[in-house]
Amino acid sequence: MDRQAEFAALIDQYTKGEGVQETALPRVALFKLSQPSEPMHGVHEPALCILAQGRKQVIVGGNIYFYDASQYLVVSVDVPVVGQVVDATPENPYLSFRLNLDPALISELILEAGLAENTGRDTPGAGLSVSRVTPELLDAVMRLLRLLDNPRDLAVLGPLAEREILYRLLQGPDAARLRQIAQADSNLRRVTRAISWIKQHFSEPFSIETLAAEARMSASALHHHFKQVTAMSPLQYQKQLRLQEARRLILIQGSDAASAGHQVGYESPSQFSREYSRLFGAPPLRDANRLKASPEMLLSA
Repeated sequence: MDRQAEFAALIDQYTKGEGVQETALPRVALFKLSQPSEPMHGVHEPALCILAQGRKQVIVGGNIYFYDASQYLVVSVDVPVVGQVVDATPENPYLSFRLNLDPALISELILEAGLAENTGRDTPGAGLSVSRVTPELLDAVMRLLRLLDNPRDLAVLGPLAEREILYRLLQGPDAARLRQIAQADSNLRRVTRAISWIKQHFSEPFSIETLAAEARMSASALHHHFKQVTAMSPLQYQKQLRLQEARRLILIQGSDAASAGHQVGYESPSQFSREYSRLFGAPPLRDANRLKASPEMLLSA
């Protein structure tokens, strides 16, 4: 069995049914889907995603990223995305590995391995990137997954395998991005502080000056770096969070559209319905009925 086939077999072994499967490994989840999906809206956390089979597209702002089993996706900040599995069949299902990135572990590894680098530049790039999978990275991921067969080894060897995965990433094209995730005073971490504040106060109006003070940046610098990282302005980011939360309230809690819109900060029901339709492709009630009829649209990875 070649490396790629073994990777697919490992993921398939530990996914029961369709959708996301959490594992005994901290920060690791697996995902399986046997048919292409509709566009799936969500907030993607900082993570490494590698496919064993299938193909996916991820849309952030106006940017579209495609990746398949030859590539991996790195996400460096919490960012609203539209993900869509575009290649999957029952015979060859979409199979995905996801490792959520821990800034503390990355920082510790950078120091221990002597990988710190001071270039004098601190310009964060886009919050998502697609790079080519190396044999060394894939081998480290498979070593981590094989530990699921050996629960007694997992507690000791799991952290070592995770460190090797991060080490391989730090040797590749995403090294600078990972250093910025780990560096407490980097502009990326300042943008991350702004994102965290918006997530906690998304239903409240705010000014860019207030957000800049929270991020400890000037208003102009925050706006520039925020858009560079997330492909959207802070207000556009807030709108995405509001609409995604309203969708959750309508679908999961059974709220009516007017109540959901008011709860997430909209004063005008017509504006809420208009912006909801623009993002999700249908008014709230019709969208909720469509989701209930097609539960695979709620899956994400």
